[in-house]
Amino acid sequence: MAILHERPWHQMSPEDVAVLLETSSDKGLEHAEAEARLRRLGPNSLPARRQKSALKRFLLQFHQPLIYILLASGVVTALLGEAVDSSVIFGVVLVNAVLGYLQESKAVSALSALSATMTNEATLVRGGLSSRQDAAVLVPGDLVLLNSGDKVPADLRILLSRELRIDESMLTGESLPVEKSPVAVALETSLAERTGMAYAGTLAAYGQARCIVVATGLDTELGRISALMDSADELQTPLTRKISRFSHIILAAILGLAALNFGLGYWRGARAADMFMASVALAVGAIPEGLPAAVTIILAIGVSRMAKRRAVIRRLPAVETLGSVTVICTDKTGTLTENQMTVRRLWAGGAGAEITGTGYAPAGTVVPDGGQGLNAVQRECLRSGLLCNDAILRAPEPGGVWRVEGDPSEAALLVSAEKAGLDRAAEQAERPRLDGLAFESERQYMATLHRQGQGAVAYVKGSAERVLERCASTLGPDGNPAALDAGAVHREMETMAAQGLRVLAFARGEHPPGKNGLDHADIGGGLVFLGLQGMIDPPRAEAVSAVAACRKAGIMVKMITGDHLGTAVAIGRMIGLGSAECVPQGVCLGLTGRQLEALTDAELAQTVRETAVFARVSPEQKLRLVRALQASGDIVAMTGDGVNDAPALKQANIGVAMGLAGSDAAKEAADMVLTDDNFASIADAVEEGRGVFDNLINFIAWTLPTNIGEGMVILTAFLFGITLPILPVQILWINMTTAGCLGLMLAFEPREPDLMERPPRDPDRPILDRAITRRIVLVGLLLLVCAFGLFELELTRGASVEQARTVAVNVFVLVEMAYLFNSRSLTRSPFTMGLFSNPWVNSGVAFMLALQMLLTYAPFMNTLFSTAPIGLREWGLILASALLVFLLVETEKRLRRKANA
Repeated sequence: MAILHERPWHQMSPEDVAVLLETSSDKGLEHAEAEARLRRLGPNSLPARRQKSALKRFLLQFHQPLIYILLASGVVTALLGEAVDSSVIFGVVLVNAVLGYLQESKAVSALSALSATMTNEATLVRGGLSSRQDAAVLVPGDLVLLNSGDKVPADLRILLSRELRIDESMLTGESLPVEKSPVAVALETSLAERTGMAYAGTLAAYGQARCIVVATGLDTELGRISALMDSADELQTPLTRKISRFSHIILAAILGLAALNFGLGYWRGARAADMFMASVALAVGAIPEGLPAAVTIILAIGVSRMAKRRAVIRRLPAVETLGSVTVICTDKTGTLTENQMTVRRLWAGGAGAEITGTGYAPAGTVVPDGGQGLNAVQRECLRSGLLCNDAILRAPEPGGVWRVEGDPSEAALLVSAEKAGLDRAAEQAERPRLDGLAFESERQYMATLHRQGQGAVAYVKGSAERVLERCASTLGPDGNPAALDAGAVHREMETMAAQGLRVLAFARGEHPPGKNGLDHADIGGGLVFLGLQGMIDPPRAEAVSAVAACRKAGIMVKMITGDHLGTAVAIGRMIGLGSAECVPQGVCLGLTGRQLEALTDAELAQTVRETAVFARVSPEQKLRLVRALQASGDIVAMTGDGVNDAPALKQANIGVAMGLAGSDAAKEAADMVLTDDNFASIADAVEEGRGVFDNLINFIAWTLPTNIGEGMVILTAFLFGITLPILPVQILWINMTTAGCLGLMLAFEPREPDLMERPPRDPDRPILDRAITRRIVLVGLLLLVCAFGLFELELTRGASVEQARTVAVNVFVLVEMAYLFNSRSLTRSPFTMGLFSNPWVNSGVAFMLALQMLLTYAPFMNTLFSTAPIGLREWGLILASALLVFLLVETEKRLRRKANA
């Protein structure tokens, strides 16, 4: 027998499937045949991808251009016999690597999580006998029995269904359990609408079914998603790209300076060996040793801040990526919405009513149109939803939330009745249930029979069309019989549907006395129409303000959902998706997966920017949407909770998984996990990411002038044949202590108030723009003039070389202290920010001053670093240099503010 994996099983009848797979729909496969197929086709599992070893993950932390520079400088300083210097450099590199490794070690392969989702047992029928077996032994042709609560073990074709409903949210994004039946559907039917199929990894929420296995392992829909995971690109983040480019620029500049120094010295007649060592000293001085560790630590602090705002970062560079995001593609259910069905509208007896409150908590009221009280028919309509109901609401424990057992739509009906003052226990005691007819997809209604006085009444709820066709009359507002106006009912249905509401109709019928059973013939006609209830999974209140904040920040928001287009577009309107993302003005456009399929790549690139809502999309289409946005230069954040989201999460510049409702596969493919599944937390994280990038730029703008100044001091000394104003070991002291005590304090800088009013940064924009580069060069030149000038001044006044060098070292450090206050913001004055708004800066300055006193006056430090004590006059000149730099930078910032005003 040839197993055909690509057959359109959903289009074939159950009988044809059984014939093609050479199996029995009653007895299943024989044991011998099943074992032969297992040997030929392999187990029903996904192969785990080979993981990087812990050692390899650790070694990869060193695979960065700046780290290569540091390692090279460490080796050179060791060869020069500077053990202290080389130990400090290697220590910095090691700390950076350990921090990165610890963060990355929390990640586990997404494919391993996918494999775990398929590890379960199944009720298997072979040779006519049923037994519980490991799902890994399933083969195409096996007969499987599904029961409520079972995880679907493989891709199955349904042969026989008894009210089976399957929760496919992890695969399709559909928020409600899907009703299943053996009926074949058209070839082009989307995955979410193939009612004759059950797919591996989904959950049987209700009912039972007999099914044939049609695909296992990699041939299942989960297996196909696994292949998509492999096809998703591993992208560099904007930060890693910019740091890499920036590091190469630094490397070229350092090597260029060293070569220039060597050439000038050699041209002046110096020994080649001496000039080589001098050039090495220049290179060591110009390297920003603290930069790699500072970047890692600033990102780690950002991780801590985001965790407090319910966003857990799994990969460090993702912190900064959030600040670069230009598009957020988000799921609807549970992220933008409450994930709790809520009745919003009641219509009965020709009168409507709004129902306030959201979610399953019975907090809210029923407010009739016109301000009158509820009429008798409205109460009866609510009573019908309360009694014709199998759901159970569980009150929360202290600090918890209301929980539902059963269908979410039925839970919403319980809550709407309770808001009107109907008590379920009292209603059930007054009208005990005698019998019932469960909901069936073919009939589209549910009915229950209740004792009422000496007789019985049947309550019916279901799709409006099916219920309405069984009704012969209705009730007026006073509760008396009235003629049924079907046109008015349809108009109200259309009004509710236009608001994105899911509409259920309600009716009742008198039951023959003495008959306690209920069958379909009893409710086949002659019913009394009671009314309509319209429900929706309402948007989160905080999501509305978060979407507005994102749009104000220049970030487009796209909804990508497995739900129906009408509902998705309605929610899109409620949360403000429109105008900025859609045309014409304010209209929230939507497309279905089937419409996307017909678009070329060029058409999609244009359409994806004009459309805010995408409904009924497949995993491949989600991946294609993300790639289309990235091809346009966008930095994309993608949210998801299902296995079907994992490929797009991996492809996105930053994948965001749901911590509460998310599958393991989604969490492991993501860069960030939301602990509250709330879109507002994404907006918070974007704000934090922008703040982290600001602080990174502030640190780089603060640290580079020192390296430029040090390099130029050494180069100038070699050029004119003057004694070095600062030694390599003193340079290392300056670079390492100031980076830790001063520069890292910028990581704690509060976010600037206009952070979410700026447009997203251009991904192609260099890490340093012209204005910042000019400031860096300005401060570097001022350091050269002040340090070199005071060094020469001290020598002319008869000071020792050690004292003059001590003055030069303190010039560098105190100028860095003053410039630290300038660097707290690239545009704002530190006086307007508040001198104590970042207490870490003040503490760092105080600690650095203490270290400089130790360096200047402690005998053992004088020996180690070739320094000497200096007097008050020298300190006055040093402080004057620091004040000069501070005032000049503030003047430059003020001129820039005026120019940009």
